[in-house]
Amino acid sequence: MLLTYQFKLNPTSEQVVILETWGELLRRHWNYALGERLDWLRCTRSEIDRCSLVYEPIGRIPDKPDYYTQASDLKRTKELFPDYKNIYADCQQQNLMRLDKAWKRWLIPDKKGKTGGKPRFKKRGDISSFTFPRVNSPKAGAHLVGNTLNLSKIGEIEVILHRPIPEEFEIKQATILSKADGWYCSFSLEDKTVPELLPIDEIKTATGIDVGLEKFLTTADGQSIEVPQYYRKAQSVLARQQRKLARKINGSKNYKKQAKKVARNHLHVARQRKEFHYQVAHWLVKSYDLIVFENLNIRGLARTLLAKSILDVAWSAFLQIMEAVAVRRGKHTVRVDPRGTSINCSSCGERVEKTLAIRVHTCSCGLVIDRDWNSALNLLKRGSVGLPIPVCGGLDSSQPMKQKVSYVNLRCSRYTASGVAARVVTDKVAVPTG
Repeated sequence: MLLTYQFKLNPTSEQVVILETWGELLRRHWNYALGERLDWLRCTRSEIDRCSLVYEPIGRIPDKPDYYTQASDLKRTKELFPDYKNIYADCQQQNLMRLDKAWKRWLIPDKKGKTGGKPRFKKRGDISSFTFPRVNSPKAGAHLVGNTLNLSKIGEIEVILHRPIPEEFEIKQATILSKADGWYCSFSLEDKTVPELLPIDEIKTATGIDVGLEKFLTTADGQSIEVPQYYRKAQSVLARQQRKLARKINGSKNYKKQAKKVARNHLHVARQRKEFHYQVAHWLVKSYDLIVFENLNIRGLARTLLAKSILDVAWSAFLQIMEAVAVRRGKHTVRVDPRGTSINCSSCGERVEKTLAIRVHTCSCGLVIDRDWNSALNLLKRGSVGLPIPVCGGLDSSQPMKQKVSYVNLRCSRYTASGVAARVVTDKVAVPTG
């Protein structure tokens, strides 16, 4: 299993200039290599309703460019442009590999028949990262010794190791990247101590989770987590900073200084959200052996009027994090079809039509329950079909509950990017009746 540890770098002013120069030269090389591929594509394709002699320029059709032909041209590039001699060769090859992967994603469909977007020409500053594919090996361009990272043709850079790298982890590659608040290094680590998946016969606890905008998620045993709304809370500050940016002269020093402030604010919001996702994911995986969740079309939902709120909670990022944490701990996750989960009754299966404004599920069988809780119970039933596991949580319709559901407070030991201890609070999600 590959893990990524990211640490902040403390380069000198001279090293910062070198890092920025490398990014600019790699950007130009990306654009040239992409233009070469697009020129070949235009010369070998024509519209179906016209002759190719009309559509194509007359002349010799160039050979098809690929990674190997463009990598072999690096020697000639260094002869024509001596600045590229100062860049470590593996970094230039990795830059072409990225382009080759993006090109193939665009033209070659995957197993589901889907393709990626067309590769784009990069503007100044778009390429702010480059990769050293080997670390701490005899022919590697990057060597990490203690808290010092020695990069070929750049020199030694101090690494702020806020957490130790376990000795059993093997460093595969190092990626140097620029963010709004400085330079970072991401180490790809191979962890050979990943536990095996828990046998199905040993699953003792299971739950379904229903994600939403009113509550971030609701579990099948009635616990819910409130939506933090990090972007919504930071909107006023972001709007004020962006108005200041709009008043600056584009390209001036004040404009660049203000642009960095805006970028740092957005980076802070993203870090808060990511930290919250990890806290909730670790809590779920620690509490349950099997987690069932909805296989949502989040990209389609993000095109609705609720786009800002949907992108703020970032369900897709959270579900990916939760799956990764579950694999790391040997737990199970299952995606199921979400259609009908909030309409069908979790007790008798009867279809109860309701609009989004109705937040309480009321069925003729006597079950009165929060809409999201009902959906979580249906998800758990779908995900546990055919599995010899107990269905944990939920309500028994034969014995209606008369007491109210109590609050449960969960305190996490980790901290958010702002330095304030995070608190995951569950809320009352059912209205039990006698």
